[in-house]
Amino acid sequence: MIIAHKIALAPNNAQATYFARASGVARFSYNWALAEWKRQYEAHKADPALPKPTQTALRRQLNAIKREQFPWMLEVTKNAPQMAIIQLGEAFRNFFAGRAKYPKFRKKGIHDRFTLSNDQFAVDGSRIRIPSLGWVRMCEALRFTGKILSATVSRVADRWFVSITVDIEEPDHLPKAKNQGAVGVDLGVSALATLSTEEAIEGPKAHKALLKRLQRLSRSLSRKKKGSNNRSKAKEKLARLHTRIGNIRKDALHKLTSDLTSRFHTIGIENLNVKGMMANRHLARAVGDMGFYEFKRQVQYKANMRGCQVVVADRWYPSSKTCSSCGAKVAKLPLSVRKWTCVSCEAIHDRDVNAAINLREYAVSSTVSACGAEGSGSRRKVKTKPAATKQEFNSKPVLA
Repeated sequence: MIIAHKIALAPNNAQATYFARASGVARFSYNWALAEWKRQYEAHKADPALPKPTQTALRRQLNAIKREQFPWMLEVTKNAPQMAIIQLGEAFRNFFAGRAKYPKFRKKGIHDRFTLSNDQFAVDGSRIRIPSLGWVRMCEALRFTGKILSATVSRVADRWFVSITVDIEEPDHLPKAKNQGAVGVDLGVSALATLSTEEAIEGPKAHKALLKRLQRLSRSLSRKKKGSNNRSKAKEKLARLHTRIGNIRKDALHKLTSDLTSRFHTIGIENLNVKGMMANRHLARAVGDMGFYEFKRQVQYKANMRGCQVVVADRWYPSSKTCSSCGAKVAKLPLSVRKWTCVSCEAIHDRDVNAAINLREYAVSSTVSACGAEGSGSRRKVKTKPAATKQEFNSKPVLA
């Protein structure tokens, strides 16, 4: 299993300057390679006899000219430009496979980073050795044991971090899940998550709580003269606030997903159309403040580590409209209706709790059908029963 550990660094001024230079070299190399890729591809289209661009050829091309045209690249590790071009090749591979959009040019100050291969750095306790720089202090030691694959040094606001990727045999750092049955989780805006056990977990809503300060700092930044020191200070101040908001949100999501995966062996969630919800100007800010996609990502990889299972219901599964008592379904149920009464069995339902219960039943029925070759989904009718499939998990997730 490939897992990454992100650790804060404590560099001095000279080391932070080196990190900024290496990030600049990586950004320049990526943009240079992207421009060359476009130019060579257009030339290949005009004359098919010319070769198609590849990341290997672009790396050789840059090595041949950098001493004469870009001598400042030699001030930092050679991994900075080389790994950036390798990442561009991976980006194009994802683009041609339909997994990503066409690569874009990197901008200064946005996701500043550079990557090191495993033969170019060393980790010793709470420090890491960077080539051409020396040892840099880390705020904690690496928690995982295994084969170290790579390390990425990145900047978030005014702080530097290193993400060390390790290939471990078994995820033994997390205890196995307790057998408290199955649970359904209904995500929402008023409450971050409502469980089928009728527990409601309130989200921190960090963006809403700090919105006034965010607006004030944004106005202050817009009034500063471009290129001035005061603008740089205001930009760092605003970036720190954005980082704080993101950290508060991630902390709440980590606590929730860790609690769910440690208690229940089967978790039912919805496949929400987050992109469509963000297009609604009335809901976009509240939806973005909750972090629905991050919840799904965290609960899936933690479930894989703890040995439990996550069942994702279809996007069109009517979890809120279906009565959890008798199975009757209402035609319309606006978002403004938080409680409703079933016309068939006259049961009174809380909208979120009812949806969570239906998601739990969907997860249980899907688990049973995976073992016993029954139809999948709660109360779902199919003409042909699907074949039984073996229950197993992906053994190599990549955790960011």
